[in-house]
Amino acid sequence: MSRRVRACVVGLALASLVSGCRQSQSSPASPVPVDERQAADTIYTGGDIVTVDRNQPEAEALAVKDGRIVAVGSRAQVEAAHKGAATQVVDLAGRTLIPAFLDAHSHYYSALGVANQANVYPPPAGPGKDPASIVAALVKFRDERKIPAGEVIQAYGYDDTAMPKGDLLNRDHLDAAFPDNPVLVQHVSMHGAVLNSAALKKWNISAATRTPPGGVIVRKPGTQEPYGLLMETAFLPIFASLPKPTAEQAVDWTKAAQQLYASHGVTTAHEGATHAGDLAVMKRAAAAGANSIDVIAYPFITDLDEVLKAYPVGTWGTYEQRLKIGGVKITIDGSPQGRTAAFTTPYLTGGPGGEKNWKGELTFPEATITQMVRRVYALGVPLNLHANGDAAIDAFLRVHEAVAGPDLTRDRHVTLIHAQFTRKDHLDKFAKYKLVPSFYTLHTYYFADAHVANRGAAAAAYISPMRDALARGLRPTNHTDFVVAPLDQLFMMWSAVNRESRGGQSIGPDQRITPLEALEAQTINVAYQYGEQDLKGSLAPGKLADLVILDRNPLKVAPAAIKDVRVVETIKEGKRIYTRR
Repeated sequence: MSRRVRACVVGLALASLVSGCRQSQSSPASPVPVDERQAADTIYTGGDIVTVDRNQPEAEALAVKDGRIVAVGSRAQVEAAHKGAATQVVDLAGRTLIPAFLDAHSHYYSALGVANQANVYPPPAGPGKDPASIVAALVKFRDERKIPAGEVIQAYGYDDTAMPKGDLLNRDHLDAAFPDNPVLVQHVSMHGAVLNSAALKKWNISAATRTPPGGVIVRKPGTQEPYGLLMETAFLPIFASLPKPTAEQAVDWTKAAQQLYASHGVTTAHEGATHAGDLAVMKRAAAAGANSIDVIAYPFITDLDEVLKAYPVGTWGTYEQRLKIGGVKITIDGSPQGRTAAFTTPYLTGGPGGEKNWKGELTFPEATITQMVRRVYALGVPLNLHANGDAAIDAFLRVHEAVAGPDLTRDRHVTLIHAQFTRKDHLDKFAKYKLVPSFYTLHTYYFADAHVANRGAAAAAYISPMRDALARGLRPTNHTDFVVAPLDQLFMMWSAVNRESRGGQSIGPDQRITPLEALEAQTINVAYQYGEQDLKGSLAPGKLADLVILDRNPLKVAPAAIKDVRVVETIKEGKRIYTRR
């Protein structure tokens, strides 16, 4: 072969090789098919994904399979590993995906009856600005429902602190419009109610009825006649005896109540003082398949024997049809806005019945509280203990020190419910003894004026001290106490970040927390409170796909606008259970 021909052959070969390389570079390789065993049911992308995981706070995509999160990361990585032929890709369209809210404390069972009670919250949550407006709401409710004479009529949300000065709802207001129906208007604290004469007669409350220890029966001035308001231990027997729903009603009411929770992005609800009869109703509804969210019940200490007979402690702590018994509830004082919480110093406004030098009272003698706590610790189950005033918190700490003995710092899964008037020295002991405070920052809005009047500006400014609790390494949670306050989770988050009263006053601005910290107090911290941190509270592989889609990112909007963020969709274990219309 001549030198020229050889050169041409070599040149053509090189040209072909180069051309082939260029073609290989410009033609992408076919994607590797995803193993269908790894294919996700759903991939969320196209918006902010807030994980509430400090190790990976944000992501572009999240994949769900069989009700669990299987991947969180970049869109390219998640789709390459988990986008199969049947995978649904949900475009968030600029909206925000967060972990579902966990309810740290509410009264879930009461929610079953809310649709069958009149709302008399004060504005903006309801119409109850004065006694006349409350009676008008009750009359409207009776007439619209065509409630016959003799049937009990109930309402929720009466807030005496929002009434015009000196004009409190009483028996006479109700009697004028309801001579033939027993009427029970629950106090906003859920620690009492105002009854009309027919209701007082039904529950055998008269001038001869003695006020029980730890209770309040307000008397008509100048007489021993009950004037309508009963609180604490005087009210507890009435509350426990309220009519229970039928089997059919229990299913319908359960579905309605859980839609209410889901509409606020809540997929785990808390039943915060469960009586044995209430638990039986909840069990029947669960067995009938009514539950769409998880519910955790805390039987009240006075019902513990009856509950244990039906449900031995070995059955506790495990969900059955989305319902589990989580521990025991003990209440040791009352409500600060109702002036029944126990304090070390007197209320500036006296007692609810006009008592002088009134400090409030413990619900039970301290010796009895000691016996109760000792029993719960011996059972080895979590304890939720309601304590609002500083004297009540002092009492519990003394009891814990007496009962826990040399093992004071073992984590017994104790949650102090409300702990509103916690002092700095209390926080130190909470951290030392591994006690979880579940605070109530909504009081900085709804009841700040009452707390300033009752306890003074300095004490009111330090209610629910979230910032100082975090500084001590605690994992505080935050709750609505529904139906005491509305269930709105974004409003609660706003209250923790802004601490602003109804009148626009700052209430303890040094205790404000960041939006992320506020979100943690309603998600991952609550998961720790329940011992469910491996399943709930953040967006991470292996956890339940309990998710909420919001119309905006609450971590990016102005702090004042957090309350205006709306829940668009709620997902429980990968299934949509609520969509905003």
